[in-house]
Amino acid sequence: MNIRTRREAIGLLGAGVATAALSGVASAQATFPKGAVIRTLLKDYAPEELAGGATLFHEHMSLRDGFLADWSRYAAETRTANRAPNAPPPPARPAGAAPAAAPAAQPAPPAGNFLADADLMTEEMKVAKQEGIGCIVDAGHSDMGRDINFLKKISQGSGLPIVASAGFYTQPFYPKALSGWSEDQVFAEIMKEVNSANIGALGEIGSWDYITKDERKVFRAIARVHKATGLPIFTHTGIPGKSALEQLDILEDGGVDPKHIVIGHLGNLNDETTEIQRAVIRRGAFVGFDRQGGNGDDPVAKMAMSLIDAGYGDNLMFSADLSSPREIKKNNPNGGYAKTLTQFVPKIKKLGASDEVLHKIMYDNPRRFLAFTPKVKRKA
Repeated sequence: MNIRTRREAIGLLGAGVATAALSGVASAQATFPKGAVIRTLLKDYAPEELAGGATLFHEHMSLRDGFLADWSRYAAETRTANRAPNAPPPPARPAGAAPAAAPAAQPAPPAGNFLADADLMTEEMKVAKQEGIGCIVDAGHSDMGRDINFLKKISQGSGLPIVASAGFYTQPFYPKALSGWSEDQVFAEIMKEVNSANIGALGEIGSWDYITKDERKVFRAIARVHKATGLPIFTHTGIPGKSALEQLDILEDGGVDPKHIVIGHLGNLNDETTEIQRAVIRRGAFVGFDRQGGNGDDPVAKMAMSLIDAGYGDNLMFSADLSSPREIKKNNPNGGYAKTLTQFVPKIKKLGASDEVLHKIMYDNPRRFLAFTPKVKRKA
């Protein structure tokens, strides 16, 4: 399946112009621990080998049928539950006033699970590579229906290195039995996943809203898995970001150095003061702006720029968390897996960010995060 039309080819050219400045930046050389690797599904790389392209630390290339529908349903239920119980009703329409216009109908998403179409996803990965992506992290795991063999196939077909993750996602998606498991059992289940494949990260590990006791148990187990393996950790914060600092508390209490942690979805915290983001950074962790590359970018770009202005560029990471068929390059010339690089980064540059700091955020920071000294041998 070839998704390259003339219009898309022009889009690729534009994307290349937009990102060429970053790829050519001669920034200070990122340093890595002796013996550190970035573990992708097909091989272990020395971090320096992946310096030629941007790295996306949080994306999705494989999910089970029905996952996205379940996610949307749980999100809607959470929004309803969080509405203020005594909120006033909307104002009445004045007598004689014309009825409010109905919202414009949104086109239905294409049928089928695009995250199970190997030919389509191989093409999407090829385009992402052409647009400047050098490595990409899949944030799924078994409770999301992630398929390791599917990821291997699209990595082989596209030539784009893919890092696979392990863990448990959030309370609504946990196996029903998990509530009855001990922390030791949760640890053992995650280690089983790590030992069954060439896993390169722990994520996305999350709390759905306010963190639950089961989610705390998973976070404590994840800290133990990190200590046993060295694998880096990235998180999913609630709706929006309510448990960011508690996540960091649990992981630090479990002995994880914050430099191995990304607290995710902090672009959802639409707060110009960036107090939560600054608190996370001051403790040494990374802040993830990881739903970027679209119409909602402007307030997030301003928050990111305020952190850059404060000198916190070393602790920022950007990604798109792409999961909708409307976002892929086949269905949207401005979309695709590189859209954080091609759409979001230019908005921050327009606000005044230098090529050097943007190169650091897109090329160096994710490699520093993903690089670890392995304690578990690579599978043949």
